[in-house]
Amino acid sequence: MKSLKLLALIIIPLGIIIAAVPPDRTRHFRLTADELLQEAGAGVQFVSADVVADMLVQNDPSLQLIDVRTPEEFDAFSLPGAINVPLSNLLAEEYTDLLNQDARMNVFYSNGSVYANQAWMITRQLGYENNFVLEGGLNFWFGNILAATEPAQTSPNEEFAKYDFRKSAAAALGGGGVVSATGDTPTVKAVKPPVTAKAKKKPAGGC
Repeated sequence: MKSLKLLALIIIPLGIIIAAVPPDRTRHFRLTADELLQEAGAGVQFVSADVVADMLVQNDPSLQLIDVRTPEEFDAFSLPGAINVPLSNLLAEEYTDLLNQDARMNVFYSNGSVYANQAWMITRQLGYENNFVLEGGLNFWFGNILAATEPAQTSPNEEFAKYDFRKSAAAALGGGGVVSATGDTPTVKAVKPPVTAKAKKKPAGGC
């Protein structure tokens, strides 16, 4: 049932997104609906919160977080180093060089994954690479990185390693890595990522 809901969230905006991308912007790259659906359904666009947290803690210069929420939401809180490119303005020419490049790893995020996933589909349809989506969005970030829950004593060692990493990352990122509207940047220190990691205000909404 969960997979069907996810598939629906991909399919519903798919036609709108494909139609919204101007033909002259695709440079003959335009994917078919089936091709784009296959890639989106495979989840190749997602980057885990653990990977992003580790890159932030390590001050990895190859990471560029892109907040696709509204300017008002971005001003209220954002992740360290993130820039605001509202989904409604994604096709503006001023963002072309940012989104179409091979020097950095762009990671879109929103409250959930829906809007960020739409941003990825648009850039993918344009033929841009190095664009990804923060899996679970800010809702997952706040609930699992900022407020990691200690696993049961019977849990495997991997779960404890993940928990220890998330607690250390939250502390290193100043309590979850939220940047306030004042622009204060938290001090970070090195922490060890979990072995299983793959490549304070809770936000309202789930998109």
